[in-house]
Amino acid sequence: MLRRNFIKTGSLAGVTLSVAAASSCNLLPGTKSKNEGTADDHFVLNETTIAILQQKMKSGEYTSAQITQLYLDRITAIDKDGPKLNAVIEVNKDAMNMAAAMDKERKNGKVRGPLHGIPVLIKDNINTGDNMHTTAGSLALADNFAPQDAFIVHQLRKAGAVILGKTNLSEWANFRSTRSTSGWSSRGGQTKGPYILDRNPSGSSAGSGAAVAANLCAVAIGTETDGSVVSPSSVNGIVGIKPTIGLLSRSGIIPISATQDTAGPMARTVKDAAILLSALAGIDTADSYTLTSKGKAETDYTKFLDANGLQGKRLGIEKTALKGNEEMEALLKAAIDTLKNKGAEIVEIELSKELKAAGKAEFTVLLYEFKDGLNKYLSKTNSKTKSLQDVISFNKKNAATAMPFFKQEILEQAHAKGGLDSKEYTDALKISHEGTRTLIDKLLKQNKLDAIIGPTNGFAICIDLVNGDYDNGFSFSSPPAMAGYPHITVPMGAWNELPMGLSFFGPAYSEPELIKLAYAYEQASKKRRAPKFKVDLL
Repeated sequence: MLRRNFIKTGSLAGVTLSVAAASSCNLLPGTKSKNEGTADDHFVLNETTIAILQQKMKSGEYTSAQITQLYLDRITAIDKDGPKLNAVIEVNKDAMNMAAAMDKERKNGKVRGPLHGIPVLIKDNINTGDNMHTTAGSLALADNFAPQDAFIVHQLRKAGAVILGKTNLSEWANFRSTRSTSGWSSRGGQTKGPYILDRNPSGSSAGSGAAVAANLCAVAIGTETDGSVVSPSSVNGIVGIKPTIGLLSRSGIIPISATQDTAGPMARTVKDAAILLSALAGIDTADSYTLTSKGKAETDYTKFLDANGLQGKRLGIEKTALKGNEEMEALLKAAIDTLKNKGAEIVEIELSKELKAAGKAEFTVLLYEFKDGLNKYLSKTNSKTKSLQDVISFNKKNAATAMPFFKQEILEQAHAKGGLDSKEYTDALKISHEGTRTLIDKLLKQNKLDAIIGPTNGFAICIDLVNGDYDNGFSFSSPPAMAGYPHITVPMGAWNELPMGLSFFGPAYSEPELIKLAYAYEQASKKRRAPKFKVDLL
């Protein structure tokens, strides 16, 4: 979850940091770190794609087991040693066995599809019925081993993917405190931004974003309530797809919101994100929302990849994004020029200022739905923690390790709420969900738009475990999040090694159109760059 006005946005290396060292943007100009320059820039799988990995396995140059071992070694070299990104909270002890099984199938002439033998990292709020924990980064769930896979993990296994491990996240998907630091969890510590190590990798899917950017995996899965796929994708210079609510099942995922939660693919290219999306989609009887995708979901989203996909399209640009940080403005203007050069027409619109009331109502909705959803999830776990009240009590009892930097006032606010039959909840839901959908639909229709665009969010902020996250300017995650509409971000460029993404979003189940637009922009702009693991900005 990306925190906006009601929460905040933003990630270092563990709960043992002293207060004096907690805010890591204090390095003096010219200060060097023993980790600087240790990144393996010559990693043999750097910036590789799913298609290239498949070619290598088909030709016999590599096996899935060899590729998996290379990524495991990369995690050791970059994530645990060297720059110490701390993006991976746990590796899968069974990864090599999974890879060997896929190699055996390939040798016998069976290839399940484009994800056959491909190593994938998944966020640690997604159930895996194996040797790995599912904790949402919380020490309160350190004993939680899920009895079975989440539906989307089942889909991954069916597609032949190798589950490489789990990524760190903002604890409870950044829904614990108004003063939290994104990318920090009591179980996993602090994840660093791979481009500049004292910068925050953003959103609750911080670990997935940093891991993909640093080439620790082929692709990864994040989850989003409001920005936690697209925001870490933007600041980590990768592609992120937040699907329509209902396209992907949420069963087996630790929840915040029944009306806004979704998993989503995170990758270095639009094509790889589309491949992963294709594998994850599916109707799940345990998540009634997926029934709305019947007849609307695609089995192969790569068929919409069209380098000329911008020709003749009308795109609405959020007016407020055109004025602000001058470096963001420069990147946006260059992106608009590229869009126009590829045949798109740009129309100025105003959306953000119309959503102030919806934003306030959204937080109320999330408080109610978090309490309801989390209590239901925890009641079925093997953990000793069986309710939101148990979580709150655990944190208080173990405050030195569970709450060393910020508290749990959001958990307590949620616990104080009533049930989903409350008038306060139903009124807020109407404003935030239905109101936002109506407004977006009206803008699209009145202006005859194919999609709405804007910068995904501001540049990555400093890691600050003393004060927590702070406002980094423009953010475009909330409109599609509150509406439950699809949202794609693509690298738009960078300023001083700090990436920024360009957002495309549209109405429900418009993923084919958005993928077409995003791919055409990506191919025309080519803004993705691998990180250099710089110690600081100066």
